[in-house]
Amino acid sequence: MNIEKLITNGFVVFDGAMGTQLQAKGLLPGEVPEEWNISHSIEITKIHSEYFEAGASVATANTFGANPLKTDNYQIYIEKAIENANKAKSASNQFVALDIGPTGKLLKPLGDLDFEDAYQAFAKVVVAGDKAGADLILIETMNDPYEMKAAVLAAKENSNLPIFATFVLDENGRTITGADIVTMIALLEGLGVDALGVNCSLGAKQLKEYVSQIISYSSLPVIVNPNAGLPYVCNGKTYFDSTAEEFANDMSEIADLGARILGGCCGTTPEYIKALTKKLFDKQPKEIIKKNNTIVSSFARACEFKEKVILIGERINPTGKPKLKSAIKSENLDYIVSEAIGQEEKGADMLDVNIGLPEIDEKEFLCKTIKEIQAVTALPLQIDTSNKEALEAAMRIYNGKPLVNSVNGEQASMDAVFPLVKKYGGVVIALTLDENGIPSTAQERYNIAVKIIKEAEKYGIDRKDIIVDTLCLTVSSDKNAPAVTLQAMKMIKEKLGVKTSLGISNVSFGLPKRDYVNSTFFTMALNNGLDAVIMNPYSEEMMKSYYAYNALMGIDLGCEKYINFANETKENNTNSLQLPEDMTLEKAIIKGLKDEAKKIAEKLLLEFSPLDIVDRFIIPALNAVGVSYEKGITFLPQLLMSAETATVAFEVIKEKVPLDETSIKGEIVIATVKGDVHDIGKNIVKVILQNYGYKVYDLGKDVSPERILAEVEKTNAPLVGLSALMTTTVPAMERTIQLLKSKFPKTKIMVGGAVLNLEYSIKIGADKYAKDAMEAVRYAQEIFA
Repeated sequence: MNIEKLITNGFVVFDGAMGTQLQAKGLLPGEVPEEWNISHSIEITKIHSEYFEAGASVATANTFGANPLKTDNYQIYIEKAIENANKAKSASNQFVALDIGPTGKLLKPLGDLDFEDAYQAFAKVVVAGDKAGADLILIETMNDPYEMKAAVLAAKENSNLPIFATFVLDENGRTITGADIVTMIALLEGLGVDALGVNCSLGAKQLKEYVSQIISYSSLPVIVNPNAGLPYVCNGKTYFDSTAEEFANDMSEIADLGARILGGCCGTTPEYIKALTKKLFDKQPKEIIKKNNTIVSSFARACEFKEKVILIGERINPTGKPKLKSAIKSENLDYIVSEAIGQEEKGADMLDVNIGLPEIDEKEFLCKTIKEIQAVTALPLQIDTSNKEALEAAMRIYNGKPLVNSVNGEQASMDAVFPLVKKYGGVVIALTLDENGIPSTAQERYNIAVKIIKEAEKYGIDRKDIIVDTLCLTVSSDKNAPAVTLQAMKMIKEKLGVKTSLGISNVSFGLPKRDYVNSTFFTMALNNGLDAVIMNPYSEEMMKSYYAYNALMGIDLGCEKYINFANETKENNTNSLQLPEDMTLEKAIIKGLKDEAKKIAEKLLLEFSPLDIVDRFIIPALNAVGVSYEKGITFLPQLLMSAETATVAFEVIKEKVPLDETSIKGEIVIATVKGDVHDIGKNIVKVILQNYGYKVYDLGKDVSPERILAEVEKTNAPLVGLSALMTTTVPAMERTIQLLKSKFPKTKIMVGGAVLNLEYSIKIGADKYAKDAMEAVRYAQEIFA
């Protein structure tokens, strides 16, 4: 029996925590859990056997941290881990999963790890695990969709094993980088994993509401591997607040919701898995229902094609735009990025990105452009190119599930585009033209759409991931052209059930006051089933039609957005965001425009003192981003990009007029505690604190209590920040706190990390639990007030 058949036939039960069991068997703080695969192989095999005996179908090998970016011994750790787990198998319906955890680093542009370097690290793990005899791959505890994509691609391209993927949600239902559930599902289903879901971070009780949403969107088997509730400390030991019976009851409800693959994470023992399997014994899993949601996503935002038409900003396309052509030729990314920001501010839901000119290396510059745009906006992108090599390179590095423009009915086009859409995941625009050009009748265009959809099905691409563009020809040349376009659109929408799109502006070519024609045709198209429009969001006439239509059709409840638009509309002819005239230092920092921030900071030095620039411009901008972040309006990528932009401005000021020590607002020591090699959270906090004017002594990761104590003694820092991601390292955090409190009772200690919460932090003696970087800043401001 294989794992796919097991899932088809019923529930699949994963094992529980490895760290909890290793601690019970004597794992010391600071010890590398994967080292036990070699030094304590009998104990490791026994843990797997206990989970199998409890009813688990899948044993997760002890390879979570076995990654070349963490240890040179990853290969032997993986080989021994798989060997140990395989020894525990005693039945044909038992399987061993290669467990792949995160690298512990942030990928560019948020961190310093390149996407392809992350891919190569994961590829080495996959190859080692496959060779060692794993039955499937579990990619788990992922906080960043970009890192998840690197891991999934590494698994797909270096193995034929089934791929299961789970991500971590916070109490607001998002990953650390701001991705919500729909965003993660769109990415993972597009990449072609075999099952998806959530693990860690929260208990089963807390995850229930999120599981409902996952099941409502996922067409794949859903995995739920929660913690044994929320952590707390008693007599110096870490416990979780759900008993095995309570855990099993909550998981039974999750099974009733439709989850099919169930297990445990931190704190769950064989007792928990036994109670779970007992609850599942008489249950029948719910049928896995295929969903037909058309979704394009970025790293933090999903754009779902439903009743509201999707506005795709057309400004990053050189056709008829001499300024953009010049910017592309000179690789002026500032100008291109400004166009992205301007269109977002004008209400675009998505951005078209086309930089195709014969004079440039399109493959290289398209990738560079996409990275720069994704660094400053969370809007999903439409990758617009006819160059196959450029398309593949762009789809590979794109952070999310892109829209691809385009494929058509020519066999060569379908042969080039569909394999890429299948491999990397995406929604594709299908143009109703073929080797014979654009047909003159609606029926012929409909027939081409049918041909494209049938060809896509051969690749396993569902029609929900195809958007048909029935092509708009100019009315001044052919009076019947608009009617044919609309008739074809209506036929395709009603008979084929696919989404539709149009590039509107071509209809008015050669006519004066083109916006009048465009906006009227836009409204006609909306009445005939249009789902997405490629348009200029600076066109007031187009936006009037858009907001008025939504109000009249009841899409805009209470006409709220129409009223806001009407109140904000100004009579002007601005066609794009002008830089640098409209740009202030605050706006440059908020938008993450580093080059602009540098230029403006240099100009401000002619008028203001260094401290005035910091206090009057930089700190207010950071505060604005911070408040937006705390309200859930912007997310970690924007927060970090703003912080980096502030750093650029700050460095200009220091270089021109050095700031003295009196400008430092306070000194803070931060570290990831002994035994923990994950420092993502700590690094984020460091960047943000530095930009608020604090001097940060970063001791790195896996830092002993004695080393932290020595640094506090050396610097006399009034505030210490400690981070821990793993349950097994929380005792090291508690010991560090106790040591600091005994030697420096006046020093304040703030803590953070995925395994912590407010109650837990109080019990281990911390003065402050900071759930994110901005809360750490607020506490620092309180301490150094």
